[in-house]
Amino acid sequence: MSYDLAVWEGSKPADDVVAGEVLTRLYDCYIDTEEEIPPSPRIAEYVAGLLARWEDLTEDEEDNSPWSTGPLIGEASGPFICLPMRHSMAEEASAYAADLAAAMGLVCYDPQARLLRP
Repeated sequence: MSYDLAVWEGSKPADDVVAGEVLTRLYDCYIDTEEEIPPSPRIAEYVAGLLARWEDLTEDEEDNSPWSTGPLIGEASGPFICLPMRHSMAEEASAYAADLAAAMGLVCYDPQARLLRP
């Protein structure tokens, strides 16, 4: 079981409810599809920023990575990514991921809490 964050390009939704609706649409369009859509340049840059902080799970020999799947870029599709994290590192990793998303002008949403972050 993992802790997930959703990050996407676009305008910040008006509130948490609208963000949940946007997440559902993006998931249906970009993840729950048979078509493979490469990550957008901004999402690829975002993932690179995350991997500059923590190694990809596929390269983590010392069990320091917070990611629960790898390669992390494989979770991205178009302007959207769902970040699966290990629960034991979710607090630190999700805070960093949310701050990085905000710094890059991306939207970050926590589907477990149903809240926009940060």
